[in-house]
Amino acid sequence: QVQLVESGGGLVQAGGSLRLSCAASGRTFSMRGMGWFRQAPGKEREFVAAISWNGGSTRSADSVKGRFTINRDNAKNTVYLQMNSLKPEDTAVYSCAVSKDSNCYTVSNFYHYWGQGTQVTVSS
Repeated sequence: QVQLVESGGGLVQAGGSLRLSCAASGRTFSMRGMGWFRQAPGKEREFVAAISWNGGSTRSADSVKGRFTINRDNAKNTVYLQMNSLKPEDTAVYSCAVSKDSNCYTVSNFYHYWGQGTQVTVSS
């Protein structure tokens, strides 16, 4: 079983930055891809960024390219999402998830374990 705990969310002004963390328990973390997704009120969950098991491959949504960066530290069982140049439309609950294997995917169906999420609010 894998448990995920996100942190680092909060309220920030447009143009600001936040770094989200996702701490995982369980021995399988270092061998699995990881992803970040977000869900805004009244909207469906959407893909944000993902990273392969060793960080060799990353993917990100077009809406966050050039602003958000995903990385991981397998020694700490933690994946991060650095968010810069935040916009009001980035406001959402951000959740991390563990991939079904070592790869990174943009589709939520390929993720087996999910955290509870952390709220990010960007004011204009």
